[in-house]
Amino acid sequence: MGWIYLIIAGMFEIGFTTCLKLSNNFSVQKWSVGFFLCISMSFFLLNKAIQTIPMGTAYAVWTGIGAVGTVVVGMILYKEPADFWRLFFIFLLIGSIIGLKLVSK
Repeated sequence: MGWIYLIIAGMFEIGFTTCLKLSNNFSVQKWSVGFFLCISMSFFLLNKAIQTIPMGTAYAVWTGIGAVGTVVVGMILYKEPADFWRLFFIFLLIGSIIGLKLVSK
């Protein structure tokens, strides 16, 4: 169950980073509220996950999910570059996340 909590926590991390951008320095109320809801849920679920997953592994996977997801959102919503090296390192990060899952007990 810890891994499910962790994956959902990572999704909420993507949500809070996206809401942070859309809040325009917390001047847009609905996105500011979304940011605080997402960050609260993300940390709550990360806390639940580290009850059964080693803390270092959980934190690395959580930030990895958030980083990859946020980069993808940036590419889709904000037309950020999707060049070869950027995608290469994104896939390297995804491989590292999968590797951490495979070697965790």
